[in-house]
Amino acid sequence: MTAATHSTLFPQVPDSADAVLDGLDPEQREVATALHGPVCVLAGAGTGKTRAITHRIAYGVRAGVLHPSSVLAVTFTNRAAGEMRGRLRQLGAAGVQARTFHSAALRQLQYFWPKAIGGSLPRLVDRKIQLVADAAAACRIRLDRGELRDVTAEIEWSKVTQTVPADYAPAAAKAGRESPRDPAEIAQLYAAYEDVKRERSVIDFEDVLLLTVAVLQDRHDIAEQIRAQYQHFVVDEYQDVSPLQQRLLDLWLGERDSLCVVGDASQTIYSFTGATPDHLLDFRTRHPGATVVKLVRDYRSTPQVVHLANGLLAQARGRAADHRLELVSQRAPGPEPVYAEYTDEPTEAEGAARRIRELIDSGVPASEIAILFRTNAQSETYEQALADAAVPYQLRGAERFFDRPEVRKASIALRGAARFGGNDSLLDDVVDLPSQVRAVLSGEGWTTQPPAGSGAVRERWESLAALVNLAQDFAAAKLGATLADLVAELDERANAQHAPTVQGVTLASLHSAKGLEWDVVFLVGVAEGMMPITYAKTDEQIEEERRLLYVGVTRAREHLHVSWALSRSPGGRPSRRPSRFLDGLRPGSTATTGRTAAGGAGGIERGIPGTRGSAPKRAQRVPARCRVCGRTLTDPGEMKLMRCDDCPSDMNEGLYERLREWRADQARGSGQPAFCVFTDRTLMAIAESAPDDERELARIPGVGMRKLTRYGADVLAICAGQSPAESTDQD
Repeated sequence: MTAATHSTLFPQVPDSADAVLDGLDPEQREVATALHGPVCVLAGAGTGKTRAITHRIAYGVRAGVLHPSSVLAVTFTNRAAGEMRGRLRQLGAAGVQARTFHSAALRQLQYFWPKAIGGSLPRLVDRKIQLVADAAAACRIRLDRGELRDVTAEIEWSKVTQTVPADYAPAAAKAGRESPRDPAEIAQLYAAYEDVKRERSVIDFEDVLLLTVAVLQDRHDIAEQIRAQYQHFVVDEYQDVSPLQQRLLDLWLGERDSLCVVGDASQTIYSFTGATPDHLLDFRTRHPGATVVKLVRDYRSTPQVVHLANGLLAQARGRAADHRLELVSQRAPGPEPVYAEYTDEPTEAEGAARRIRELIDSGVPASEIAILFRTNAQSETYEQALADAAVPYQLRGAERFFDRPEVRKASIALRGAARFGGNDSLLDDVVDLPSQVRAVLSGEGWTTQPPAGSGAVRERWESLAALVNLAQDFAAAKLGATLADLVAELDERANAQHAPTVQGVTLASLHSAKGLEWDVVFLVGVAEGMMPITYAKTDEQIEEERRLLYVGVTRAREHLHVSWALSRSPGGRPSRRPSRFLDGLRPGSTATTGRTAAGGAGGIERGIPGTRGSAPKRAQRVPARCRVCGRTLTDPGEMKLMRCDDCPSDMNEGLYERLREWRADQARGSGQPAFCVFTDRTLMAIAESAPDDERELARIPGVGMRKLTRYGADVLAICAGQSPAESTDQD
């Protein structure tokens, strides 16, 4: 649920420019009245940044300083653009263009292509996967589904960072990217993909920006025509701008500085797509005369939620952390965040569903509750648990509301009733607008009571129920409103993609939850290996995972539930630990400054700083210290793992399971117990450190020279993601 739908649905349009400023705090008012020159708004989560910049545009328009058609407001999602257009309309500033970078560029490209290039613009393809598959076939390279997705992501990253195929390998190495295949192969596939597109006369999503940049660079007359049209720019979520988007923005601006940007470096969570906060952090360097406004008053979350959010960032490191904003809650105190530990993931999901059922029964709307997780693969367990508990839900990222077939049919039915209602027997005995809407939609499948269970039938009913609720709010806000007025309102909302609230618990990944908020948020799976994710190795990657959790925490207005499971499935080994990001924040834990300092390049799983690169001498008597918190170890089991039992584990569970399967095969082949190959502790130590060579493997307690000689090659192959060679060793 967004802030727009949480506030009054149909506010009155302010009657003057000064009235637009009513209700803004001093910092927001400063943003709204700073209409000249470059402006940089550093806005923390929940501080009303969208409110500030929409009121800025509306104030400028209503005061006669800005002409609506000369303003281009750029956002990163169609939903955000639609919400901004809806807010501007409510503030009396209709006509302002609010679009995504791609939408704005595509309109310009379609208009100027005949003049700049000639002919019609090539067809835009929605998905690249098939083209990448065809490029791989042309190169005689076999890619499975996962590899296709990964290679496609590398191509997208290359294009938004303006990297050509020949430069992919050095660019990827410089950026610290882990290529899904050999970099030379990726470059070959990238070049072949571009050839396939040219042969078929199609362009992709990134080409829209690349081609617009090329046209504006080569045709100064076209660039000047666009600059004459748009004289004032506003960019939201500026921390997520890619180098390509920044280049396009520079070309739109020309030599002017009529630019307002808003962002928060602590919410940079899309670097894997090429986004970088450097443009935001360097804004004052590039624009020395810029007005900089910091928004830190948090109107969204209670002091308890804000305290946790600030605590997460207090332990952060890096350039973004140096510019973090300390939020100050403006709300009354609320409940403390709830932390829960479960034995396994299904039990964790059942616990969340049970608590949600209680909240709904106590009167909390289902639409005000969300379950947020790190990966989409976690969704299925929670879908099942909610269905079992008879809790309605909706998946974030599904089809847009006004594009749903049942909503389209309902809109057609309402339009027909508005035009020919006098001949419709369904409307004979109803007078008020909500009753008319209920009567019309009853013919489309709406009933007073929701259908039992979940699935497609329930989802269709939820869509129709959202329209019924919208009609009730509309009638209450605009006395005397007719069915025709409601149809007009629906048309405007469809154009703005300003959807009504659908009743159902939201299931969403942390990435897709950006920009949204709920009264109650369940952050699930907050365990090592998932948060931070296993493949986050470098300091930069770890810090982005921390920011992702920060985004999740700041989605909650009042109630926040944080949970984790000790194992993946019932009966599984309870080897997981709560996320290191919760150290010192959750009850019973302590902050371990040694953990943060030990992160380093390659991640904390690489052992004690200073020891890498030389195999320890087994006979040397030196104190063993925990590689996480630095405490001296005395327990043999802890010494084998090189960490305390209660310190977080960063074990790669997939690697651990592969090692267990290999160990079982070895034990069967030699006719000895599995622990004689390697003990569980040794396997855990191997899965935590993931050694790259024999030297690193030899440093692990429990791996002697005999076992290194006998099993080393197999273990290293498994750690590298390869199949071990058939062992020829004999007892």
